[in-house]
Amino acid sequence: MSKVFVIPDVHLKPWMFARASKLMSKRAYDAAVMLGDLVDDWYQEKNIDLYNETFDAAIAFTRDHPDTFWCYGNHDVSYLWRAQESGYSWYARDTVAERIDDLKRSLPPENVAYVHRFDDTIFSHAGLTESFVTRFLKDSRADLDGMIARINRMGEFELWQDDSPIWARPQYGEMGLFSEEFFQVVGHTPVRAPLREGNLLTSDNFSTHRDGRPIGNERFVWIDTVAKTWEYAEE
Repeated sequence: MSKVFVIPDVHLKPWMFARASKLMSKRAYDAAVMLGDLVDDWYQEKNIDLYNETFDAAIAFTRDHPDTFWCYGNHDVSYLWRAQESGYSWYARDTVAERIDDLKRSLPPENVAYVHRFDDTIFSHAGLTESFVTRFLKDSRADLDGMIARINRMGEFELWQDDSPIWARPQYGEMGLFSEEFFQVVGHTPVRAPLREGNLLTSDNFSTHRDGRPIGNERFVWIDTVAKTWEYAEE
């Protein structure tokens, strides 16, 4: 693995997938990674058509790009676990659960997880933190692949936690990342532009303010999983 295209938090923006496909067509690549949070956005709780349109676009994307990997986000699993949070739509509850199953069927089972690793680069929605590893995985911390496999079998009890790979915000300095040896690529925390701090790249630059204005510059990135570097996708 080397060149990976990143699709950060979507939040009901189906147009992101067509734009991603166009950018990916301009160069060779090894895989695409969706960082989760396909669903929920400001004041869209009753817009079931938009929820369906977003899943239709995601599934069409995976069919065109079968080497796509998906990391669950907190907004995605909230519907599977019926765990309410900001943005949760009771109107879309059954639709989201059904469409997540549709999306999963469009991908190989191993391509759907909370955490994916390629070379020395870890992809997850929010980040793998030292506190989470210490609490739940202390006995297997020397075996990263084994540890990731265990995380990907976890459920609501372990993962609906502030420092888990679907909820962590290590950008704020209160949560240390697991091992400085690895590069981590995450979404979840909105930024104005992809932001690298040490071995952490935060790429949630498509989210919006309450009034619909973009928070970030809405540019996609490529990751070199061997060199542990990033660059903008050519526009």
